[in-house]
Amino acid sequence: MEIAKNNNNVGNAGMLPNLTGNFSKGGGRQNSVQTPATGPERKVDGARSTNMNYGVGLGWTIFDGLQMFANHDRLKALQQQGEINAKATILSTISDVVSAYYAIVRQQKLVVATDTALDISRLRVTIASNKLKIGRGSKLDVLTAQVDYNTDTTTYLQQINILRTSKITLNEIMARDLKTPFVVGNNLDIDEGLKYAELDRMTQELNPNLQSAMVSNKIAALNLKVVKGQRYPVVALNGGYEFSNSTSPTGFNQKFRANGMTYGVTANLNIFNGFLQRQNERNAKVEIQTAALTLAQTRQTVNSMLLSSFENYRTNLDLLKVETGNTELARQNLDITFEKYRLGSITPLELREAQRNSINAITRYLDARYQAKLTEISLKEISGTLNVQ
Repeated sequence: MEIAKNNNNVGNAGMLPNLTGNFSKGGGRQNSVQTPATGPERKVDGARSTNMNYGVGLGWTIFDGLQMFANHDRLKALQQQGEINAKATILSTISDVVSAYYAIVRQQKLVVATDTALDISRLRVTIASNKLKIGRGSKLDVLTAQVDYNTDTTTYLQQINILRTSKITLNEIMARDLKTPFVVGNNLDIDEGLKYAELDRMTQELNPNLQSAMVSNKIAALNLKVVKGQRYPVVALNGGYEFSNSTSPTGFNQKFRANGMTYGVTANLNIFNGFLQRQNERNAKVEIQTAALTLAQTRQTVNSMLLSSFENYRTNLDLLKVETGNTELARQNLDITFEKYRLGSITPLELREAQRNSINAITRYLDARYQAKLTEISLKEISGTLNVQ
């Protein structure tokens, strides 16, 4: 982007004059023999001659078939395209950062859920051990409870490890020290008010890929203008100042000095260049057609991505509603089952099943919420409205 911005100036488009300075100095030593038509022969050994020239020259193209104006517009378009590509990179980076952030939020909630399951397993071991001590339980129940507790401990440690590696991933995306400590919130809020019509309108205006394709189409048209401009004459003004001084003992003028202004106008016209002009114009028209096809294909691809993401967004919101209800039911079922187990009215297997159903329901709920958030992020990235708040 910075290079395109630096290149966007009237001088690079060929609108400004060129001013050059020159200086030269030299000399020589020669042995010469001169035989004039009249008079004696003249012989000179080691004749030394010198010459020196310096001056400034000015050249200014004042007409080139409007190529300079087309070039200036093309440089503006290239700068615009560079800014659009930079925006696309920024949007992609923001999307990666936000997605990684909410992955950590989800993982934190999973850690809490597995920790809660671990607490229940720990209480189950305690209850089974107490029952065995008073003669109301069995050694098998204690061993089974201990095995399940160890299993839940392993799951908890694995979730802790995933949380740590998720934080490393976010540090990597943000290009900072991988060991940088930080804390994220627990909110995983979703914007449930996105409307397809509004997203579609913003996409047509702000989507970087679509904007870049439009600018490429414009650049192709400007390239054709530049090529057609080569059919017209090129008119330039020139002028300058020059000083020259030379000595030559063997010359007609032994010393010579001159200085003064020079000026003029030049014009040239390409009359025939082996049909290259026609070939270049045809190629430029093909580039316009290619750019138009690319624009149409990009528009179709972007619209397809938008519609697919919106359908996923609506489906994930529906799934979230279902899983929200399932989570509450599973929690109530676990509370009731645990109380019955504590009173000895159900078997440990039934408690374990209720415990497993609860953690699975929480996992599905968090997955549904996270996927809904990802589709929300995707929709905002496609429509060019994603930002960090």
